[in-house]
Amino acid sequence: MSDAQNLVENVRNRFGDRAAITEPSDIEPWLTDWRGRFHGQTPGILSPASTEEVADIVRMAAAHRVALVAQGGNTGMVGGATPPPDGSALILSLRRMNKLRSIGAGVAVAEAGVILADLHERAAETGQRFPLTLGARGSCTIGGLVSTNAGGTQVLKFGTMRSLVLGLEAVLPDGSIYDGLAALKKDNRGYNLDQLLTGAEGTLGVVTAASLRLVPAVVARAVAWAGLSDPQRALELLQFMQARTDRIEGFEIVPQDCLDLVLGHVPGTRNPLAGAHPWHVLIEATSDRAGEDPAALLQSLLAEALDHHLIEDATLSANDAQAEAFWRIRDSIAEAERATGGSLAHDVSVPVPDMPRFMADAAAAVEAKFAGTHASAFGHLGDGNVHFHVRGDAMRGQESDISHFVYDLVTRAGGSISAEHGIGQLKLEELERLAPPAKLHAMQAIKQALDPLGIMNPGKLVR
Repeated sequence: MSDAQNLVENVRNRFGDRAAITEPSDIEPWLTDWRGRFHGQTPGILSPASTEEVADIVRMAAAHRVALVAQGGNTGMVGGATPPPDGSALILSLRRMNKLRSIGAGVAVAEAGVILADLHERAAETGQRFPLTLGARGSCTIGGLVSTNAGGTQVLKFGTMRSLVLGLEAVLPDGSIYDGLAALKKDNRGYNLDQLLTGAEGTLGVVTAASLRLVPAVVARAVAWAGLSDPQRALELLQFMQARTDRIEGFEIVPQDCLDLVLGHVPGTRNPLAGAHPWHVLIEATSDRAGEDPAALLQSLLAEALDHHLIEDATLSANDAQAEAFWRIRDSIAEAERATGGSLAHDVSVPVPDMPRFMADAAAAVEAKFAGTHASAFGHLGDGNVHFHVRGDAMRGQESDISHFVYDLVTRAGGSISAEHGIGQLKLEELERLAPPAKLHAMQAIKQALDPLGIMNPGKLVR
């Protein structure tokens, strides 16, 4: 019997059958990443029900020298929660730890296994909201969101998960429990372990609970769709609006070719505007105070923007159903790409002022170097984060070369090869190739100091 199998039996004997899953049919759904790129093996899934059980399991894992791969909803995009293919590691599932420990004015304390949509629902019951959302909200968990520093469509106003974490509870690689859940506004006791663990992808410890920032619930919202000439105009439009209001919560850029894909391959979608425009932006304004009218605000801003020649045309959603129809276009781009053979996706960021030029220049450079491909970027312009996709049959067999080329362009522009999806397994070699040596050295030193046995999610983020 292997060390991993011995650990599974020890956990079962100590915490019961629910804490140790060994049936192959129960394990199989959790062995493959969300995108189906990575497939691992494991003799078991350990499923603790409390922080104390996590701590005991980590201590036993250290004693047995068995690696643990912490896993929540398994919705990551870079293979960060997939076990290695040799079966040497065990999955540590946090899904049973799904209690909302408390919820009060401006703060919720949620265990790692709480599903994002459930937190949204519970916050709404108190007249508040957790201002982070993404497509996998029905299955992604708080622990995973913290460990990957998740983003989404509301980063423009509220920031990434890092900005919403007020405190953490975690089990460190030696089995000790770090309790930092107190949401202190001031705390100068040295290194900020909360921020170190956020975005660490489970390589420095296991997040078991988080204190999270809540904001007042939305009272009213309005969504607009505008057509314009180029990304620079889109950035100028955003800056124009932000100079006049703090109510802009979403601002997404979509090129005409992506809109055409959606309209051609996603049933039930329709062009919000009468004519074609080279570029489009989706804008959402919200209010958390009664008496404010975000629709009137957007209408006034768009009329002024039209007078300043920042946009060519625009329309305002008449109701929530139409607002959701506008968002569906933005959210269906990947689906439309799959219908035409798929795409090579890159989640990248560059400084916001440079993004319009990067979107145009990088697409032209890729198409010139790799004949027969088509490149385009869409997404969170105001965050400096876009999804840079390359399509076309000509990309087959050249995926690695294309990605190398794209990441070289991003690095030369002073950007990041991972804006919101993390490093995981997918981008580990690229990080080692392109990251500043001082950053890599510091990350490796931190990993070695906290996890000298290398049992925390090996082969991800740093090695």
